[in-house]
This record gives sequence, structure tokens and C-alpha cells, in this order.
Amino acid sequence: MKTLKFVIVAAAAISMSFAASAQSKWGDTPDDSIACISNVSLYQEFYKQKSYTDCYEPWRQILKHCPRFSKSVYQRGATIMKSMINAAQTPEQRNAYIDELMAMYDQRIQYFGEEANVKAMKAYDLSQLRPDAIKEVYDLFYDAVSKGGHQLDENYVTLFFKSTVDYVRAGFAEPTLVVDNYDIASDLLDSLLTLNVEANDSVNAAKIRNYIASVESVFAPYASCDQLNEIYQKKFEADPNNVAMLKKITGIMIKKGCTEDNKLFFDATEKLYELEPSPTTAMRMGQMCWSKKQYGKSVDYVQDALKSLTDKKDRYRAYIILGLSYAGQGSYSAARTALLNAAELDRTKGEPYLQLAQVYAMSSRSIDDGMGGRSAYWAAVDEARHAKQVEPTQEITGMADKLIGIYAGYFPKKNDAFMLDLIDGHSYVIPGWIGKSTIIRTR
Repeated sequence: MKTLKFVIVAAAAISMSFAASAQSKWGDTPDDSIACISNVSLYQEFYKQKSYTDCYEPWRQILKHCPRFSKSVYQRGATIMKSMINAAQTPEQRNAYIDELMAMYDQRIQYFGEEANVKAMKAYDLSQLRPDAIKEVYDLFYDAVSKGGHQLDENYVTLFFKSTVDYVRAGFAEPTLVVDNYDIASDLLDSLLTLNVEANDSVNAAKIRNYIASVESVFAPYASCDQLNEIYQKKFEADPNNVAMLKKITGIMIKKGCTEDNKLFFDATEKLYELEPSPTTAMRMGQMCWSKKQYGKSVDYVQDALKSLTDKKDRYRAYIILGLSYAGQGSYSAARTALLNAAELDRTKGEPYLQLAQVYAMSSRSIDDGMGGRSAYWAAVDEARHAKQVEPTQEITGMADKLIGIYAGYFPKKNDAFMLDLIDGHSYVIPGWIGKSTIIRTR
């Protein structure tokens, strides 16, 4: 009796408040408030007991009579509905429960917002419950990514890309969509990684690096230069004046390293520069000239681009190209300056240090150290190790370890170093343009 009396009194009190607040979390009418209150305690008690079947009906009444009651009703609703789906006795009943779960997500968006992440939750659950709903899942993920941007949980960015591949394999789109959406997913994850690194959140940064590796793994079958050429050659020939497409072709080929001796890249780059001369297209001309070993032209194009480029990622890429072009000319000091400028622009990237390691190694013959320039390889190994510290991904670590293995083979022999009074572990300043302090190492 006390419980019933409490419900009646509380309902009466809330009913009196509707004149002041018609949009109450308890419902929009006095009757709604009474129905809401009478079901909330039942729902909460059954949920605590994990008796989801008993919880289901009072939970439904809360959504019906007071949908603004609490966001937790929707969060817990996913658990309740999945329990009902698993307990369904017939395919028809199971499908009805799945539809109800999907509708719950829509209602949550209506009353509590967070559209991007909730749509992504909906897409994920649908992919698990109806594996054949490939188109609907993709559409939901694409909408979530389009609307969410950096607000979207990074895990959903990865799932969006995986859904893209499923969508293409099912015949709903051409393989170009995989490349287009790889750009979207990788750019979002790269930006999220930068934000977490700058915030010194090493735990989340490591998690995002794993997501990036997952995206790269899924993309791998589409990422070879031959595959990219096959995907885009016919489109280029059919519509060579399509600026948006030309930007995609040149952008993805630069990102995946498909620039050297690549006729499609050359043709697309020249056409893009002809149709839309800009700092970005000037940078891509610089990339093309570097690929053709036309280092002087490359330096000119990239320096011109850097006068106007404002996007941080574009400037980073421009400095990498500039460094490689200077190195190709033998202007090692200028190459180092350009590569360190790139490293300063994106402190999450190990690439500048890997490139600098190779510049040091390239310049060994110019170093007068009495050992045939072998001290340059100490500096090269130092930079390769630093690259692994900055970006400890599988790709960067693998490349760094490979370079370290090669360069260590060029260290001076112990006896040769001893003749110059050089002892393992002692400090040493590399002469010439390198001028770095390092540690003596022998083989």
C-alpha cells in the first residue's frame, strides 16, 4: 500500500506541474506521467536482476509515454532488445524485434541527439543481426561519418571502411568507392591521432594506431599500384578534364607511393596543373618531377607551392618532397632542413626521420672522417631509431629495422676504429655537414 500511495502522490504532483512544463521528462500529459512512473520502478528492478524478458514490457511503456525520461533507457534498451532477439521463437518474431531495436535508435536520436554515433551503433548492430543488410549498413555508416567527422568514435571509422569493402564486393558500387572512402577514413584517423598525440594521450593514440593498421590491412588488396592504375585508367581516359577525379588519382597515388615511372600519375598530374594551377597542383607537379629525377624543377615547383599552401598536411607533404629533391641534387643540408620542417609540422610521423636517415647514408662519401665516411651511418641509424620512437607502427618499425640492419653493416671494424683512437660507446661528433654528436659503434 505504501508503494501504491507513493506512486499516486508522485503522479499527482507531477501532473500539477504540466501547466508550467508541458515537455516534461515524465511525459506530455498527466496520463503519460502516471504510466511512466508506474513502469519506471518495474523496469529498473528487473534490469538490476538482469531479467530482461520481464524488463521488456515496462521498458516499452517508458519509451511510449515518457521518451525523454533518460538516455540510459535507450542505452540499456540495446541490451534488452538483443536479449529478446536471442530468445525469439520464430524468424518473424526475431525480425520484428530487430525492427524495434532499429526504431529505438531513431527515437534516441530524436530525443537525445548524438546522431552520428547513434547511427553508427545502429549500423553495427544491424550488420551483426542481419549480415545480408549490406546496403542499409553501408548507408548508415556513410551517413554517420559524413555527419560526425572528428566527433565520431574512431572504432566506427574503421567499421565504416570495412562496410565499404563489403558494399563494393556485393556489387553495389565500383572499386573506386573503396579508394574514395579510404581517403575519408585514413584522413579522419590521422587527424584523431594527431589530436591525441598533441594532448599527450598515449593510450588512445596507441588504440588509434591499431585502427589505422586495420584500415590499411583491409585496403591492401586495392592498394597496389597496379590495382590503382587498373581502377582509374579507364576513368581518366573517359573523362580527362574531370578535376575532382584528377585530384583523387594524384592524391591517392602520392599517398600510396605510386608515383615513380607511373604514366597515369604523370598524365593526371600534368592535366590537373593545366586545368587548375594552384599551390596543391604545383606540389603535385613537384612530386612528379621528383619521380622523373628532375630535381631542380621539383624544388622550384614545391618552393612555389609552399608560398601559398596553408593546410598542415599539404605543407608536411610538400616539405617531404622538397627534402627528397634537395637530396637528389646532393644539397644535403637543405634536405635536412626541409625534412625537419616536415617533422615539426606533424610530430606523429616517423617518415621524416626515415628519410633523413637515408640522406645521411647517401652523403657518406662526402664525410672526411678517416674511415671513408662510415660515421655517417651512425647518424643514419640514430634517425631510424628515432623514427620508431615517434611512430611505433608496424610499417615504420619494419622499415626502420630494415635500414638499421643495412647501415649497421657499414659501421667501421673494431680494429680500424681503434687505430683512430675510437672506442665503442664513446661520444663522437661527425665532421662535415652532418655535425651531429653520436655514439661510436663498430662491427
